[in-house]
Amino acid sequence: MAIKVGDEVAVMATVLKRVTEDRVSVSIPGYNFPHSVIGPATKLTEGQPMELSGDVTQIEGDKVTVSFGTVVTVDLDKVRLVQSHVPPKRRDLRM
Repeated sequence: MAIKVGDEVAVMATVLKRVTEDRVSVSIPGYNFPHSVIGPATKLTEGQPMELSGDVTQIEGDKVTVSFGTVVTVDLDKVRLVQSHVPPKRRDLRM
């Protein structure tokens, strides 16, 4: 199934280090910059995989822009479809 704008997708990231008590720096495949996220209550350790999920905001060729609170553009082959967006059905307003 093809990924489209509005779909919820997931990306596997790797924890680089703990920045503060509640925030970790992660490496996202296909995104060449470290990204900081609020870590869950459990203690994440360096090198541990972490799944990030968000909504697709844009698709351009083989790149997908995903909103994780901030927008991140990654390679299309690095994302996994979690839930496909189904637009609301139009109601017939004629009486």
